[in-house]
Amino acid sequence: MPQTFSYEFDTPAFKGKTSFSTGLYINGKSVDGIDGETYDVVNPSTGKVVTNISMGTSKDIDVAVKAAREAFSTRWGLNVPGAERGRLLMKLADLMDDCADELAAIESLDNGKTFGWARNGDIVHSIQTIRYFAGWADKNHGKVIETDDSKLAYTRHEPIGVCGQVIPWNFPLMMLTWKIAPALATGNTIVLKPSEFTPLTALRMVGLIEQAGFPPGIVNIVNGFGSTAGAAIAGHPDIDKVAFTGSTLVGRKIMEAAAKTNLKNVTLELGGKSPNIIFDDADIDQAISWAIHGVFWNHGQCCSAGTRIFVHEKIYDEFLQKFTAKAQSLKIGDPFGTDVYQGPQVSQIQFDRIMSYIDSGKKDGATLHLGGARFGSEGYFIQPTIFTDTRPDMKIVREEIFGPVGVVIQFHDEDDAVRQANDTHYGLAASVFSKNIDRALRVANRLHAGTAWINCTNSTNTQVPFGGYKQSGIGREGGEYALANYTAVKAVHVNIGMSI
Repeated sequence: MPQTFSYEFDTPAFKGKTSFSTGLYINGKSVDGIDGETYDVVNPSTGKVVTNISMGTSKDIDVAVKAAREAFSTRWGLNVPGAERGRLLMKLADLMDDCADELAAIESLDNGKTFGWARNGDIVHSIQTIRYFAGWADKNHGKVIETDDSKLAYTRHEPIGVCGQVIPWNFPLMMLTWKIAPALATGNTIVLKPSEFTPLTALRMVGLIEQAGFPPGIVNIVNGFGSTAGAAIAGHPDIDKVAFTGSTLVGRKIMEAAAKTNLKNVTLELGGKSPNIIFDDADIDQAISWAIHGVFWNHGQCCSAGTRIFVHEKIYDEFLQKFTAKAQSLKIGDPFGTDVYQGPQVSQIQFDRIMSYIDSGKKDGATLHLGGARFGSEGYFIQPTIFTDTRPDMKIVREEIFGPVGVVIQFHDEDDAVRQANDTHYGLAASVFSKNIDRALRVANRLHAGTAWINCTNSTNTQVPFGGYKQSGIGREGGEYALANYTAVKAVHVNIGMSI
């Protein structure tokens, strides 16, 4: 039998308890993995083990897929009207609302993000996502298409089937809801793998999914590693669709595996190296506050982070001085502490990766303007870091670091800013700061990015699609656009008088 994880929080931000199974969740039951193996979950603030959980492999993915297929054929899919699917999702959102503080505390413990951001950002957005797609469950309509009087032609939007979903560690609960909400609303069943670094909120959600009344097999959660359980999802011949959020490198592997097996439908939300363009007519204090948010929010562990900050040469010195002072004022420490802005990186692996990029920047000749070192003596904390005097070919300018590291670069005019901003194989997001709305819109339209923010950054809404150009991904999540990821369009032709 799987173990039960019980934990009592006694922090300035939250006092309370949590308790849930650490097993795999397959066909409505919490079970051990077939191989009986477990792995450790580590608190990134201390580097110490919090608990260990059951580890799934390709064998467990097989069992979960069979459960999802049987549920899709009998208890879900076209067997359940959209209104009922929407009711269950609304119930799930209500249950999440009831334990929002607990979910935020688990997220902070497991991921290292500050409790305030987890509670007021991630959890609120996650609940809104479930509610938003609950409303779509009975409104995803096809169309009647005019042809001629001898035929009735119409389309149906039908669920695809069994969906494999692999989510990252930077926004564990939010990414889970981005995946399951549109899939369930449109009638699909799910086999989901959370990140091996941050599985705890997904496991806590199991109890809420059961309590909401979802039948067994609709949602299956298999903990495990990307190289085993994740790879098994990507290459499984009886999974009809795979959705992945993570690195571009892994996204390529998933797309290749999907193509080599059954050409399953694929959506990918991948990496980014987002530009943040600040013109000389911008509100400089507003731009600095947003630029700080853009590069250091969530400890820099954000795919849309505005880590390439382009500043007009006329205001470069003033911007850099004020930006530096603001970065120096950020409080780093315990995610449950008072007024803490930045917690630890998620793991030792990620800590080492970020530090290797910082070393690369120094070796390549960039100026380490601020930070660049470990913070504290335990856990995976890194100082907010700024480089200047960079070249376009440097790794810190071209590659996604996924940590609190940014580069500040001068530009001469609008064309120069756009040229430098678009000089990347990524295209997830971009930001423009200017009081001239004509200029701001003109530049936003010229940027090769799936999201363009004007006078803000890293500001998302459930109703608005999110996804990338170029090597930042395929497909869109969020809003009505996400429904297309999980539906197949069937055209029906009815002969009402045509002879042959």
